[in-house]
Amino acid sequence: MLSAVFPTLESWDCIQINIHIMAKVKITTTMGDITVRLYDETPLHRDNFLKLASEGFFNGALFHRVIKDFMIQGGDPESKGAPAGKNLGSGGPGYNVPAEIKPATLFHKRGALSAARLGDEVNPEKESSGSQFYIVWGKVYKAAELKQLERQMKMQQEQNIFNALAMERREEIMNLRRNRDRDGLMELQEKLGKMAIEKSKELGNPAFTPEQVEAYTTHGGTPFLDGGYTVFGEVEEGLDVVEAIQNVETSMGDRPKTDVVMNVTVLE
Repeated sequence: MLSAVFPTLESWDCIQINIHIMAKVKITTTMGDITVRLYDETPLHRDNFLKLASEGFFNGALFHRVIKDFMIQGGDPESKGAPAGKNLGSGGPGYNVPAEIKPATLFHKRGALSAARLGDEVNPEKESSGSQFYIVWGKVYKAAELKQLERQMKMQQEQNIFNALAMERREEIMNLRRNRDRDGLMELQEKLGKMAIEKSKELGNPAFTPEQVEAYTTHGGTPFLDGGYTVFGEVEEGLDVVEAIQNVETSMGDRPKTDVVMNVTVLE
């Protein structure tokens, strides 16, 4: 989402504000109101969202990216008054927020409030955008579909470990390539593959908790995003508004044909 530099811890301390337990905000839109509770378990994201909301940072911004049966995304300050066709999704306050990812307890159930971010290739620490967020809609899953996702998660975990091991042996790999030593490359690949499988076993196979399974098979969501993005709140009222927004007609870049404008206020 954003290419921004995260401030030092000292500068981060300076932007905190007084926090109430179980902080809530109201997202007033041209299609209705959404009340969101912010999690105390993700204090950096909670504090930042409250700070921006209290400053009126979000007011006039659009839900600029809407994908049916997936999510609605907003918080880009460059979307305020943006003409049709303008490329949106790269704006922000000038900093990122450190990841607070806790997939076992804070996950992408329907109505979850999550932070957008740049991809792993340029953002391996999974830092969140300073202002852009999305609210999950998703779909209801069958238990068998979640089992298939778990298998995919296991394969991805092994691949991630393999990639990390390969990066550690990068110079050795480059030398083998320069020498056109195909047998050496194959031998090293096989060795790293076995190491990745063993390390993955030590970590344990990724699996959804009973709470996740219950939520995804009953209410729905986007389980494939768990572990990749920080979830820092959930909708308490106005889920019907989220449903209505995710159903709107969109044009290029998944932007609604009729702008959905927001104002965000702190309730408590």
